[in-house]
Amino acid sequence: MEIVFLDKKTIGEVSNFTMLHKLGNVEVFDQTDPSEVVPRASGKEVVITNKVPLTRETLDALPGLKLICVAATGTNNIDLKYAQEKGIQVRNVKSYSTESVAQSTFAMLLHLLNRMSYYEAYVKSGAYSKGKIFTHHGPAFWELSGKRMGIVGLGNIGRKVARIAESFGMEVVFYSTTGRNNNINYKRFDLDTLLATSDVVSIHAPLSESTQNLITYEKIRLMRPCAILLNTGRGGIVNEAGLARALNENLIGAAGIDVLLEEPIRPDNPLMRVVDKQKILITPHMAWASMESRARLIEGIARNIEQYKQDQAAD
Repeated sequence: MEIVFLDKKTIGEVSNFTMLHKLGNVEVFDQTDPSEVVPRASGKEVVITNKVPLTRETLDALPGLKLICVAATGTNNIDLKYAQEKGIQVRNVKSYSTESVAQSTFAMLLHLLNRMSYYEAYVKSGAYSKGKIFTHHGPAFWELSGKRMGIVGLGNIGRKVARIAESFGMEVVFYSTTGRNNNINYKRFDLDTLLATSDVVSIHAPLSESTQNLITYEKIRLMRPCAILLNTGRGGIVNEAGLARALNENLIGAAGIDVLLEEPIRPDNPLMRVVDKQKILITPHMAWASMESRARLIEGIARNIEQYKQDQAAD
């Protein structure tokens, strides 16, 4: 079986990558520009891609292609309808990053809430060593216990975040971005009520027509002045210009952002111009990328190829 991985650099070095080599002849490229897809994928039965787009025109130029393995959960870079018309299977990997994203969500939250950058800088500057008492009362922080966590999107990751929040003693409420989730374990709120009454708002929804630009400046104005907004879901859900404005106007306490509308971040992104850098934490779409998560991703890709081979043999 001829297999090509178009953008392996997106998953980094993974200890179990050899699982794929056992399934066929695998050609690996760190990155692939759209203009390079056809020559690199020609003659391949299986294409593995994370972010490289596979358009209608590209699929037409690859008559031997039978299976697209997405090295992620989202499939928005694939023309799914046309792939189906051509009989090309598309298989993604679900739930591989749940633990990693949930952990990273709370790493961001606690970093912002406890003002760790400030206190670390205070000590390393030498100021603490010159102090007269054992402690230092700098920026105040509050406890999670007894506060409300509002979750936007209560899927696998959202539910994991909810359970961790409960272990901190938080009350959990949620907003269903589809309107179909009626989880009996938590109160379901409309978006405005969730934003207005939550101490922490954490986004774990996919990007869709219903979530595009969901959190605007006007929506952020509903939030509490001390509230923290977290987005480890998808870029495009939070309006970045609106968030930057809200932070500069001190409408909310802080924001932690792991996903952006354009990645890598553009130098002129308004979030780069937030005046108080302590109020915003921006990470490079890495919340998903624990070592274990990436290993589970490879296992999922391998299972998808193995299942395809079994289905072909059965036919």
